[in-house]
Amino acid sequence: MAKATHVPYLVTGTNEYGSANLGRGSARVALRIARKLLRDGYMDVRVCTPRGRVLQSDELDELEPQQEMDGMAKGQQRGNREAKKPKKEKAKVIAAAPNRKEAAWQPDFGPAKKR
Repeated sequence: MAKATHVPYLVTGTNEYGSANLGRGSARVALRIARKLLRDGYMDVRVCTPRGRVLQSDELDELEPQQEMDGMAKGQQRGNREAKKPKKEKAKVIAAAPNRKEAAWQPDFGPAKKR
């Protein structure tokens, strides 16, 4: 006996020869099948969603995926964390370079006492 598979979207349509019941796994494919049935002359084309809502042929645009939701991959989305301040740049000191400060005048206190 064949194993039953669960399909979330069911597309149905009726023409002069009978009816068609097609199960599809995604909203995009179900929408494409429903529009194809309408072009082929089927009447009473309906799509049943996973939540049990039945969409008539004039309500099929509600199955269109939202562009904002599918726009970016998870790695491309920006978080809401505040950006860190850039660190203050420090002047690099090269040990081999001579000191370029000029010697300032320093007072002479005379000879130091020896003990």
